[in-house]
Amino acid sequence: MYLGIDLGTSGIKAVLVDDADKVCASHTEPLDISRPHPGWSEQNPEDWWQATLRTLDALAASHPAEMAAVRGIGLSGQMHGAVLLDGTGAPLRPAILWNDTRSEAECRELEAALPSLGQISGNPAMPGFTAPKLMWVRKHEPAIFTATAKVLLPKAYLRYRLTGEMIEEMSDASGTLWLDVGARAWSDAALAATSLTRAHMPHLVEGSAPAGHLTDALTRRWGMATAPVLAGGAGDNAAGAVGLGAIRPGSAFVSLGTSGVLWATTDRFRPNPEAAVHAFCHALPGLWHQMGVTLSAAASLAWWSEVAQEKEASLLQALPEVPAAPSPVTFLPYLSGERTPHNDGRIRGAFIGLSQDTSRAALTQAVLEGVAFSFRDCLDALRSAGTVVTEADVIGGGSRSGTWIAILASVLGITLHRLADGEHGGAFGAARLGRLAVTGEDPQALCQPPRRLAAVAPVPELQRAYETRLTRYRALYKALSGVE
Repeated sequence: MYLGIDLGTSGIKAVLVDDADKVCASHTEPLDISRPHPGWSEQNPEDWWQATLRTLDALAASHPAEMAAVRGIGLSGQMHGAVLLDGTGAPLRPAILWNDTRSEAECRELEAALPSLGQISGNPAMPGFTAPKLMWVRKHEPAIFTATAKVLLPKAYLRYRLTGEMIEEMSDASGTLWLDVGARAWSDAALAATSLTRAHMPHLVEGSAPAGHLTDALTRRWGMATAPVLAGGAGDNAAGAVGLGAIRPGSAFVSLGTSGVLWATTDRFRPNPEAAVHAFCHALPGLWHQMGVTLSAAASLAWWSEVAQEKEASLLQALPEVPAAPSPVTFLPYLSGERTPHNDGRIRGAFIGLSQDTSRAALTQAVLEGVAFSFRDCLDALRSAGTVVTEADVIGGGSRSGTWIAILASVLGITLHRLADGEHGGAFGAARLGRLAVTGEDPQALCQPPRRLAAVAPVPELQRAYETRLTRYRALYKALSGVE
């Protein structure tokens, strides 16, 4: 048996996975977010720990035999969060989370201090990443910065509480801006630019490598026969990729969740920070990945559903399975700004092309198309970094819409695959990494993808029409950029 623990923003989820690679039990405990000021987003690390205890206590109560047989544990979690510890290992302040935007000024200061940052870290400086957060603390909370002995990411803090070890793995460390992503090692230059050293950082391992054992007290608490090994684990997207079997160069998937991700697994480090492409280490040795990110994917449809006062399913049912032509209306899905390729937190969304003849169905179709155009921006940004994507799996809540997948396929110009079970999540991938840390088996043999249900190819006529509409979509960003 293997245990995967995922520290999400909204909750802790744990899954028990058997030797046949099947999930046999799961439990989730919710988490709250504190927003003491506009743009701030924080959580108390102790709340993560208490939620983890409740989650695993519940599994031990409901599945005692399975918990007793656990041999390996993997961790995944929200990336980029800053957990500042003093010399005794106690948190000095609440953790600053990935969606906290207070450090925008510090991003510009960091890039000015280290012009080579993008090529070292594979990413432009963004408020979501960890390093600018520490610069903000240095400027606004100097006593706390001076007292900081270690900086951990969220799941590394959980590992510290589970094992007593301060260890991080490559995929999550890639999101700090302190990692030399090509060399898979901390960058002294990036650390120095934020007045830190390697002494402030945890030890690095690969995601499938052993990274401590569960403490004796916790082993007894959960009735485990022996102290399980903890794997290095993975950041949330990399853990999801392990769960999907996206561990071979060329593997790609589109995640139509609240936000959207276009993921491509690569065999080497391919940065393109100018287009806001994320180039990170994968959770397995010798692999990297690129990501294009759109901030409002399924969130755009949820917003339109609320405005239209009609359920999403009903809105989608009004559309044909495959549109005959693009909507006459263009939607810009920048409800929360945009990540790839613009790195623009100020741009906002819009409907363009409204007339007295505009129908609700036309607006719904425009929303789906606008998100698809945003993914096309991501695809072209990845291509500009040397990555060729010819097909991709589709996961996330939006993947349940055949119409949306048909639109995406024609906008992207590639074949998309619907999956039988694409909702494993980070906890399942983490459990696989926990197993690899114990068995040392070939990841290629273990990490098989879910069964594909159907292939959706581009429709040539629609693809040509969308190419024309894409030009309009991109011109509209330029026209609206900077408009308050």
